[in-house]
Amino acid sequence: MPNLQQKYPTCPGLFYDTGARDGIISRLRVPGGILNSKQGRVVVEWASCGRGYVHVTNRANLQIRANQGITDELLTILQQSGLAAPLACVDHLRNIMASPTAGIDLGELIDTRPLVKELDEYICLDSELAGLSPKFSVGFNGGGSVSISEQPNEIGFLAVAVDGYRGTYFRLKLGEEQNIIVKPEECLPVVVALARVYLSVAGTSHRPRSNLLKADRQLRIKHILQEWGVQWYLNQAQRYLPFAWRYILDKTFPKTVFTPKNLHLGVHQQRQPGLYYIGVVLPLGQLLTNQLRSLVGLADTYGSGTLRLTPWQNLLISDIPAQDVPKVQLEIERLGLHWSASHIQGTMVACTGKNGCRSSATDTKGHGLALAEYLQKHITLDVPVRIHLSGCPKSCAYHGKSDITLLGTIIEDIAEGYHIYVGDGEQPFGRELYTNVPWTELGDRIRRMLQVYHQERQPHETFGAFSNRYMIQQLRQLFDERGRAR
Repeated sequence: MPNLQQKYPTCPGLFYDTGARDGIISRLRVPGGILNSKQGRVVVEWASCGRGYVHVTNRANLQIRANQGITDELLTILQQSGLAAPLACVDHLRNIMASPTAGIDLGELIDTRPLVKELDEYICLDSELAGLSPKFSVGFNGGGSVSISEQPNEIGFLAVAVDGYRGTYFRLKLGEEQNIIVKPEECLPVVVALARVYLSVAGTSHRPRSNLLKADRQLRIKHILQEWGVQWYLNQAQRYLPFAWRYILDKTFPKTVFTPKNLHLGVHQQRQPGLYYIGVVLPLGQLLTNQLRSLVGLADTYGSGTLRLTPWQNLLISDIPAQDVPKVQLEIERLGLHWSASHIQGTMVACTGKNGCRSSATDTKGHGLALAEYLQKHITLDVPVRIHLSGCPKSCAYHGKSDITLLGTIIEDIAEGYHIYVGDGEQPFGRELYTNVPWTELGDRIRRMLQVYHQERQPHETFGAFSNRYMIQQLRQLFDERGRAR
């Protein structure tokens, strides 16, 4: 097998080893997050020989830890099942993202599944794309109620119904949303053209030297945009396109509405009459092999044999007849999993943590699981609260706004702890509420915060909105005094 370790040492994949404290990390790209039952069973057999579990990532990938890397025999099986690229040189590219409810969402404008499949097949067979950055990423948002429009993709397509134009188009996102609309059948040529521009710049001596680009980092699209601007990039891409860019006035676009991240959890009606999907809560994206095996069986028995992985580290079982929904719910609970949108683990995410990442100061996965277990015993929530554990400032697991962010740190060079951020603020994680909280005290501190919020909130008020009503000093006093009193 080829070893690309020197070229992409920090990006987990299949064709090179990425070591961690608890085993070698291997990443499976699952385009659009859609995993069929045959693929699921392949993953179960592989993971059973390793640590006995898999992780769903924030790009709807699957990550597996094993004692050794991929063998030639296993690679062949993965390629035959569609879980590995035929070409090793393009495996480093990021997973193509799409809404996990593509094709079943009641409010969807465009079913993006064929577009994801078309792009993935193109990438997997074009060796010239090996020169793209590992951060090269594409996302398709079909305009339904479960949106990925806030996910960080270098190239994005947002479905819109545009005033004065027949049919439904995608609005192009390159860095930011552009005043350009693209027909569905034009998406692949657009991605290829934008990729060609990147490759033409990366292969010359006239590369941009922006402040974001350090000597030891690979060029990204954002560096080119920062140096020469979006319009320059679009003009260069036009040379590779068989059609002209379609510019329209910004006011003709409908206003973008961002939906709650937990909307995919629970039971939801599909656009197909009489069918439903169930969003399943995975504890920080972790799934034991026996649980995965059983979920694949449920999808085969009651659904269409498909599991849909989400960027929020959960999954969906789709195409369930109405009369079978209670049975599937009961089986999910018997597996020790949950499906309620307000369950504490439903909106809790964590990065890999120090066991799998050198940058992490703390064991975010272990601490997150312990925190969730503690909170489940001591408080009941009727609305979701988004809690994000990050082992370092890079925030790999979650790029949106959380109600509560826990940033890992080392206290006095010995103990693992967290800085606690809440609500909105100038810093990426919000406003800093507490510093250097030992992880052993984390459960009690968060419990106090949630109890006070539950008691003092206004109707339908999120935790983030609640915390924004107060100055930080007021919040500390409120949480410390009233939280202790309960």
